[in-house]
Amino acid sequence: MAMRFDGQVAIVTGAGGGLGREHALALAVRGAKVVVNDLGGARDGSGGSATAAESVVAEIEAAGGEAIANAASVTDFAAVQAMVDQAMAKWGRIDILVNNAGVLRDKTFAKMEIEDFRFVVDVHLMGAVNCTKAVWEIMRGQNYGRIVMTTSSSGLYGNFGQSNYGAAKMALVGLMQTLSIEGAKNDVRVNCLAPTAHTRMTEDLGAALPLEALAPALVTPGLLYLVSQDAPSRAILAAGAGGFERAYVTLTQGDFVTGDDAPEQVAARFDAISDRSGEIVPDMGAAQGMIELTKAQKAQKAHGG
Repeated sequence: MAMRFDGQVAIVTGAGGGLGREHALALAVRGAKVVVNDLGGARDGSGGSATAAESVVAEIEAAGGEAIANAASVTDFAAVQAMVDQAMAKWGRIDILVNNAGVLRDKTFAKMEIEDFRFVVDVHLMGAVNCTKAVWEIMRGQNYGRIVMTTSSSGLYGNFGQSNYGAAKMALVGLMQTLSIEGAKNDVRVNCLAPTAHTRMTEDLGAALPLEALAPALVTPGLLYLVSQDAPSRAILAAGAGGFERAYVTLTQGDFVTGDDAPEQVAARFDAISDRSGEIVPDMGAAQGMIELTKAQKAQKAHGG
């Protein structure tokens, strides 16, 4: 059956171009009413104009869809709340939130001003927090919601010159992990999308990427699944150039070490501690402590305790 979003309302941030635009257009084509949010600023976050968002709304309406433009900065909670209130006043519900807004201020950590670090974290992390907080009780109240955080391989695995961006993007994974647990009983499913696409965010990479193969539209099918009725929850889906992969945060079985020479034992056994055979994906953070206590109990029994 075709994946449809008839009767549903979606908010897509950073939807004036690139990935966000493709997400908004695709949701609208499949029946969703869409709030197209975009500050309309430059790639580094400076400036602002509603023109970009209005242009995408015009595209949606020309194709027979329904949408409204919004130019709120995701860093401004009051403006985000007003955007949510606007959607509720017009359509009465919010089913989908795509946290896609972002900026870049790339420099090596040695050369980066602390304000550039803080601003990128504020947009990516706190912007997603603001938008999610504004819709959270609505989704819980209607016992339905689908939220996607846009993470990045730069956060999952690191990338030279992107300490601010990478830190913010990995923080979104931690946010997703907890919200997926807290939202479960009200069918609020929260996931992460890690895209690879040619947008103005990646244009400086130039010849380093086969840009013609990295159309943003090739990422959007993954996004549509993550916000669908049958979506998973707590998934990190990577997508780009028509390829889809899943990333996991795992925990090895590790080893048990105590005694006065414990630091030396950790060093000597680091390969064993790092052995990935039998690694797990914990259900929640407390699993780490349980595994460690189990090791301690086994060691105590082995020594006749």
